[in-house]
Amino acid sequence: MSRILRPEPGETGFWIALGAITFSYVGFLVLLIWATTAFTDPGTLLRSLQAPEIRYAIGLTLITCTLTALLSVILAIPAGYLLARSDFPGRSFIESIIDIPIVLPPMVMGLCLLIFFQTEMGKWIEQFVTFTYTVAGVVVAQFSIAAAFAIRTMHATFQHISFRPEDVARTLGCSRLQALWLVTLPTARRGIFAAGSVAWARSLGEFGPVLVFAGATRMKTEVLPTTVWLELSVGNLDAAVAVSLFMIALAIVILVAMRSAGDLR
Repeated sequence: MSRILRPEPGETGFWIALGAITFSYVGFLVLLIWATTAFTDPGTLLRSLQAPEIRYAIGLTLITCTLTALLSVILAIPAGYLLARSDFPGRSFIESIIDIPIVLPPMVMGLCLLIFFQTEMGKWIEQFVTFTYTVAGVVVAQFSIAAAFAIRTMHATFQHISFRPEDVARTLGCSRLQALWLVTLPTARRGIFAAGSVAWARSLGEFGPVLVFAGATRMKTEVLPTTVWLELSVGNLDAAVAVSLFMIALAIVILVAMRSAGDLR
């Protein structure tokens, strides 16, 4: 846990400078949100959000983000535990591969998905489940990015949990899996929630891979980020602003939930 420093005599200027830098950026973000909010009015906002296409995009976004978050957590728990608790040949290489979606432009990930499903293996997979330009493809596109963030979060969570309770459980007869399930996971519950929240929030804002791999077909694969792009492309700025404000509200809710979970004792 980080230690809170108290200003000492003679350090006032130092802390004021840090505060000025921090609050200047916070002010910049607040001004952006304020300007976007002031652009429209409640009546226009509600009318835009009630359009059938946007209501469909909202519903699909909530469903796909939730599925992606669940899948990301299911992957992140074992992957994060492995990276935090085990030292094996090629570990640094594996960590680097996992981080690729974090550093690559998201649209590149969408292109890689599209090309993969044109290979023989990809075509074989699509004999059973079609992913390209489908709702399932939306989830895969979101998952390809969000899972990396969830794994990073669970990795950090397990690194901050002591080995000792697990070792004690094993001396009492628990297997490694039982110790993980009965001892470590309950301790890591806030980290698990944070990993799911990060994956959900990341999925909410995913545009590039969804557009390239799943498309932006109205009433089919349209999610909120692609709705903003579609509305802007036809010059419907009011609808684009309404959807953007709705996404900002969702992001604030999920971030506040994450902070609240982190503060629980």
